[in-house]
Amino acid sequence: AIEEPPPRTVWILCAPSVEDVITTIRSRARSVLLRTPPAAAIAQLLQQRDGIAEDVALPAAKAAQGHIGRARALATNEAVRERRRRILGLPMRLNDLGEALAAAAELNEAAEAHMTGIAEDADAKELQDLRMGWGVEERGKRPAGYAGALSSMEKDQKRRRSRLSRDSIDSALIELLSFYRDVLLAQSAPETEPINADMAQDIADMARLGTAESTMRHIDVIVECRESMAWNAASLLALERMMIGLRN
Repeated sequence: AIEEPPPRTVWILCAPSVEDVITTIRSRARSVLLRTPPAAAIAQLLQQRDGIAEDVALPAAKAAQGHIGRARALATNEAVRERRRRILGLPMRLNDLGEALAAAAELNEAAEAHMTGIAEDADAKELQDLRMGWGVEERGKRPAGYAGALSSMEKDQKRRRSRLSRDSIDSALIELLSFYRDVLLAQSAPETEPINADMAQDIADMARLGTAESTMRHIDVIVECRESMAWNAASLLALERMMIGLRN
């Protein structure tokens, strides 16, 4: 299909690097190297396209770490900004076991709420469309094959719910990584500009609490949690283990 595509078809293959594509495919493709857009370019886009003020656009662009959609959400949605503030405020709270377990539960519950808010509307619309497609009413006999189609749809919805929840948790873990990245730079390269400039005081306080080596251990704990989640570890257990490892 790639060697002889249908008329007017262009295949776009995405990979972390050219070397990740097998040679037989690579030899038949043209490589286009993309880079993460700098914060200044994202801020300029937000100002020109969305009419967002510079003093709002630039901090949002820096916090988004190259993700344009995330930057726009941070610049325009107070709920998104508040969620970020809560996540970045967690490290300073992790002073004992009880607070670590509470923080894990908070992240997990927030992910479940985020998933439910998106999935319920989508599930209801898909069920309505399925019933209309099969001519099914609230009461009455179901046509042959409908039960199988309903079961298949429900399995897909369950997978989507799990993915949405895990994506929400992973987004929070990336926020935490950016915080500890800033702490590490405050300890080892203070002249470097932080990602989370609005959290400067917490970053400075955390930097004084430990060393670059201890901060690297915290970063490793978060990375390990992300890897566990990728292998379908139980979300709450993975978060509890991580939070315990992040205790001050």
